[in-house]
Amino acid sequence: MALLRKASRRLPSILPWRTPTERGIGLVVGLGNPGARYDGTRHNIGYEAVTAVLAERPFAPRHFDGGILVDAEFSGRRVSLLRPTGYMNRSGDAVRRFLAGGRLRPADTLVVCDDYALPLGAIRTRRRGSDGGHNGLASVFGALGTTDVPRMRLGIGAPPAGEDPADYVLAPFGKRETDDVADLLERAALAIEAAIGNGLDAAMNRYNRTPA
Repeated sequence: MALLRKASRRLPSILPWRTPTERGIGLVVGLGNPGARYDGTRHNIGYEAVTAVLAERPFAPRHFDGGILVDAEFSGRRVSLLRPTGYMNRSGDAVRRFLAGGRLRPADTLVVCDDYALPLGAIRTRRRGSDGGHNGLASVFGALGTTDVPRMRLGIGAPPAGEDPADYVLAPFGKRETDDVADLLERAALAIEAAIGNGLDAAMNRYNRTPA
């Protein structure tokens, strides 16, 4: 995908620092819908961001029960990246099954998703909170039985007046948005890597901002 190619420049290394009480992110989940018909749509920006963070890294995806899983090294740590292969409103099933292994907690999981309440290009990372009406987040929270799950929302811009938000998020980005989306993916990849290597506070302090 052209947008992903533009976001595939080498990412800088991140120092492995985090607060003493923070174990660090061990699982990153990119939300989206399966199938070629949804490639490049606004609702799949979470999946595209997780793919972008793997740029310049060797990886071998493998099938997981309800998802596609990649294990990769960031800042000397092995981290799992998961894309649920069910539809958005069933995303939590694969996350629940992965965490059932007991190695990681919901608090060690970063869920990356779209948000049409944010301007295109904005990034908002939080440790906890409501699903904000996002079906994928609602599925994850419901499956895990908690809202104490870190999430990174990527702004896709608001739907035009009169357009159904459900139709809007399932539509592709416009040609005039190509550069903005490529920039968002690059910064989102950096924010994900910062959350893994430096901790959520560092990622929030540096990347929780709205582009001018």
